[in-house]
Amino acid sequence: MTKAYQIVGIGNAIVDVITHASDSTLDLLGIEKGIMQLVEQGRGEMLYGAMTSRVQTPGGSVANTLAGLGNLGLKTGFIGRVHDDALGRFYADEMANDGCAFVNAPVAGGELPTSRSMIFVSPDGERSMNTYLGISSEISEADVRADVAADTDIMFLEGYLYDKDKGKHAFDQAAKLTKSAGGKVGISLSDPFCVDRHRADFREFVKAMDFVIGNEHEWESLYETDLSSALEIAASECGLVVCTRGGGGVILVRGDEEVVVPVTRVQPVDTTGAGDQFATGFLYGYATGESLETCGRMGCVAAAEVISHIGPRPEADLKELFVQNGLV
Repeated sequence: MTKAYQIVGIGNAIVDVITHASDSTLDLLGIEKGIMQLVEQGRGEMLYGAMTSRVQTPGGSVANTLAGLGNLGLKTGFIGRVHDDALGRFYADEMANDGCAFVNAPVAGGELPTSRSMIFVSPDGERSMNTYLGISSEISEADVRADVAADTDIMFLEGYLYDKDKGKHAFDQAAKLTKSAGGKVGISLSDPFCVDRHRADFREFVKAMDFVIGNEHEWESLYETDLSSALEIAASECGLVVCTRGGGGVILVRGDEEVVVPVTRVQPVDTTGAGDQFATGFLYGYATGESLETCGRMGCVAAAEVISHIGPRPEADLKELFVQNGLV
């Protein structure tokens, strides 16, 4: 029986607010270059006010991936949490415009405001993210609708949400519902610091996953060892291991099968969303039954597209890029 969704994701629903800034401006504002920092509401408002020529777009790691999958024509749904305020309504509308069902209505009442991330892009394309988590980090199992989680082929989870017990419970609920209905479940490790904070729980959780996506630092952090050893352990514990290594290419391991996909270096305009769109390409291949190598190559093509322009979501037709690269 055909499911209502091919891929449903759970993640932070964050409005990305993007501007260009010099390195000296970052110093002046006390922003550490090239990393994601969580900020309190007051600092978030200050940084928002300091931004010039803002570009506003719905963001959040898994949400960006789902927007890319919508670009590719898959049926997708997003489980996220926004406030019923101007930014929250903007977010829900834009997700729908990107072809992704925003399955939970904006939350009315006196809760926290909609989450936003102030992203300062340096001349070298590096992005410095200052994220006020707001309401999106309060996602819980109550937000995981059974009719949605059980009606998808693939459930994709955003590791950032593992930082709160509510998020862990939401993941447990989603995984249980999707797997019991015959679907597959995977997670993005998201951040080495998040892995550090929850290593023991993460290690248990990934054992239940059909696929796990992480970069080399996240895998090394998860198993507290060198990359080769970490991937060997991971491959013995979960279904499919995906490791991105920036310019060093992508490693995919499933059982005894290992594939290394090289990357073509391009000069980035804005690296925001590179990992998110790698996941888009990979998941498209995974959902449509492609080989490991093709899944990895699709991920690299999608990532190269998104770093060629400002913003974390694709602007070109990804399917056409796959055709040009001989992938479909």
